[in-house]
Amino acid sequence: MTDTRLSDGLSPLRTRATRPRRAIWVVVLVVAVTLVGILASVPRIERLYLRQAGAEDAATLRLATQVLRGALERTEALPALIAERPILHQLLADPENDGLVPFTNEMLRQAALSLEVSDIYVMDVDGRTVASSNYRSDTSFMGRVFDFRPYFTDALGAGLGRFHALGTTSGQRGYFFAAPVIDNTQIVGVVAVKLNLDGFEEAWAESVANIMVTDVNNVVFLSDRADWHFRTVAPLPEAALEQIATTRQYPTDRLRPLSMRNEVLDPDLGFGLDLADVGGESFVSQTALIAAAGWRVSILTPTGPSTQQAWTTALLLSLVVVMAGLVVAAILGRRARLIERLAAEQSLAALLEARVTERTAALKSEVEERRATEERLRTTQKELVQAGKLAALGSMSAALSHEFNQPLAAVKSYAENAGTFLDRNNPEEARANITRISGLADRMASISKHLRNFARRPQDKTGPVPLKSVISDALDLMQPRLKQVEVTFDSPVEEVWARGGPVRLQQVVVNLLGNALDAMERHEAARIEINLKGGDAPEIAVRDVGPGLSDAALDQAFDPFFTTKDPGQGLGLGLSISYNIVRDFGGQLSASNHPEGGAVFRITLEPATPAPTEVAAQ
Repeated sequence: MTDTRLSDGLSPLRTRATRPRRAIWVVVLVVAVTLVGILASVPRIERLYLRQAGAEDAATLRLATQVLRGALERTEALPALIAERPILHQLLADPENDGLVPFTNEMLRQAALSLEVSDIYVMDVDGRTVASSNYRSDTSFMGRVFDFRPYFTDALGAGLGRFHALGTTSGQRGYFFAAPVIDNTQIVGVVAVKLNLDGFEEAWAESVANIMVTDVNNVVFLSDRADWHFRTVAPLPEAALEQIATTRQYPTDRLRPLSMRNEVLDPDLGFGLDLADVGGESFVSQTALIAAAGWRVSILTPTGPSTQQAWTTALLLSLVVVMAGLVVAAILGRRARLIERLAAEQSLAALLEARVTERTAALKSEVEERRATEERLRTTQKELVQAGKLAALGSMSAALSHEFNQPLAAVKSYAENAGTFLDRNNPEEARANITRISGLADRMASISKHLRNFARRPQDKTGPVPLKSVISDALDLMQPRLKQVEVTFDSPVEEVWARGGPVRLQQVVVNLLGNALDAMERHEAARIEINLKGGDAPEIAVRDVGPGLSDAALDQAFDPFFTTKDPGQGLGLGLSISYNIVRDFGGQLSASNHPEGGAVFRITLEPATPAPTEVAAQ
């Protein structure tokens, strides 16, 4: 049976929840209208980016125009200056002189190189070339007649000739300047200078925009687009075509129309920007003039990037609007859902509380189980450590037996000798033997103490540990196995303290020394180097001179049950146990190969400050 009070309480809440849902539909409508407005404004945004692109390339246009104009102005005065050289008068007076021709050719070649122009050549009044700077090349002008070129006729008639054309001999486009050679008052020849223009196109090719230069006949003479060369951007009159053919200015078979339509982009901008369609490609176009040459220099900026930017901007604005709408709708929807859930949450509170209680009990059980597991792991680790130490003692049993038997045999011998000396009434010698017996007893007691400390079970407690003492005790413990091995121990003068447990840390050092000995079992000059460093990261490094570790061994060195020893020589647990002991101390155990051979194991620990009593005990 439904609770009447609950139903009466939920009804007003559901009524209030319908208001945000109606508001969501209003938000959807506003977003849709805004998106339509953004799409409608894409052309305006595109025009804005097109104007920006044109303004950025205006500087490139000015620079290209100034460079072209400067090159032409710099070359214009050269023919008249060269024509004043007396040797040209002599050559034109005697063009067949075998002594003058080679000298003049070389002079012109050197002049062309120093003036950085393409060619310099001298023609007689009939237009025949009698000297040329390119006399060495296969396309030499020597003997060729250029009386059909306007620069030649203008130089004879007006005193200065200028003309741009495709070279009939070299096949290179150039601008030609010419001046007459005057002997007294008579014109005896013409000097022409050709400026090669191909280098300008190579510089323009580095820009994203395209540059074209058109002449008075609307023929594209220069451009970084090779497919535009000698194309016409406007209808070519018949008279102009005849003049081009007569002067051989361009190859007439390449004079094909290039479809080009212009539309004013923004008449109020202050400089002429056009929207140009060239051969089916869209550009922003702007033009500058070089009046002396009759050239128009146009820079054409592709509209593709601007169009892409416009659509990207529109897309970003749309995303912002959509995201804002989604946020508002999400807030309204969340509010409606919160109102609807309020009553349901009240009825589910008791059920949730019961589930929380049940889950809490389960978690407590799981926590207890994990604690028990961790305790078992600690116990297992202690047992493994103890087993490892006993195994180490077992491996040293033969050496330890020899270490005890030798002093015992000496004690017996000294004791018997002492009795003999007493019988002979020689107490001084007897007392010396007794002193030796006492020293041997101290030595065996020291060995027994190290064995007893090493064999006892370690404690979990960690604290400041003197690393020099730990290493010295380990070396004393391993002394029976180290007799035939050269051991070097490099350490600071002062004691180095680190956080750890002395017994467990001693076990790690013993394991590393035992592994080093096993690695050098077949090595004739066995040597172990121990290096101790202090500072913020105390480090113990143990290096052997064995064969080192393979890549696979380096990757698995600390994995349980991994060993490189022969079967029956070990279980592969020593390094794994040592790794976990060092990790329990907050440190790290690592392995690597030494550049000069052998393996290096490094124990890096956390620094510790000893108590004053511990320092005094040292």
